[in-house]
Amino acid sequence: MAPTQSLPDHSPPARTLRRPAELVEQGLVSAERLPALEAVARSFAVAVTPAMAAAIDPADPADPIAAQFVPSEAELTVLPEERADPIGDEPFSPVKGIVHRYHDRVLLKPVHVCPIYCRFCFRREMVGPGGEGLDAAELDAALAYIASRPQIWEVVMTGGDPMILAPRRMAELVERLNAIAHLGLVRIHTRVPIVDPDRITAELVAALKGSRIPTWVMLHSNHWQELTQAARAAIGRLVDAGIPMLAQTVLLKGINDDVETLTRTFRALVGARVKPHYLHHGDLAKGTSHFRTSLAEGQALMRALRGDVSGLCQPTYVLDIPGGHGKVPVGPGYLTDHGDGQWTVEDPRGNRHAYRG
Repeated sequence: MAPTQSLPDHSPPARTLRRPAELVEQGLVSAERLPALEAVARSFAVAVTPAMAAAIDPADPADPIAAQFVPSEAELTVLPEERADPIGDEPFSPVKGIVHRYHDRVLLKPVHVCPIYCRFCFRREMVGPGGEGLDAAELDAALAYIASRPQIWEVVMTGGDPMILAPRRMAELVERLNAIAHLGLVRIHTRVPIVDPDRITAELVAALKGSRIPTWVMLHSNHWQELTQAARAAIGRLVDAGIPMLAQTVLLKGINDDVETLTRTFRALVGARVKPHYLHHGDLAKGTSHFRTSLAEGQALMRALRGDVSGLCQPTYVLDIPGGHGKVPVGPGYLTDHGDGQWTVEDPRGNRHAYRG
């Protein structure tokens, strides 16, 4: 198991920081930046949990935790190609709270708030304080949509972050999904075990376990420094209860766009018993250009990981095609087709070999 990350020596706040002025008071940003950051906060929600505030080193201008969660003036720059709905959820939302882009699975968005707000979030214009969650009638309609379509095998709970639901509400929702006979899997996408690990109580863990079908948890983690001792303990409570965990990571310029950081991050996840599943290319969300690498840079990183890093630590590099056209692998290629069954295959060292098949 990878070593536990030691925390910077400063006192964590007692509550979530939701205003730029509170970030200044906590010493996470300088006072002269306040006017610009208040302009950012008028467009995009701000929240930094005590756990993540405590993990930030204010003396490090390149701190990878601060870069993900503390607002930046760079968010005020919006490029023409950036979109309010970069992956095209809206055209595939037949009922409030449902996105049905793929044949056998749907997204279910019961809440539109998160305990913390990532500065690169592709739903950053849809989530935040005042974001509309589902009321009882709307949740009934969303579940009725799922129940009426037998081709749906998997429900992916997202939002917002569904793990902010109280254990009682989570248990009720999981059981209502378990009662739909054609469903085979519930998947929950979350940041909570990392950013608010104390929420992962025995009651919440029990609430996730359905009576008939398995619940999988997809953890969002971008840097090994997020995996604090408290986060590892929260992950352990889930895995020890028999809940399988995968991880998705976003490739972020200046945060994890180097081989050493990705290697350490993926090894730390595997050491915590979480399998890296996706490495996402940055979406075209408004005000996020400073986070995006090029596809060529992402492919080069994946090529460098292949062969030298355990297969357990190899996610699939994917692009969510803007406009709602779906997610596709965009990793490097290793085959050249010469026709008539003749191929050239490149090994992880860059050497080429003839192959017939």
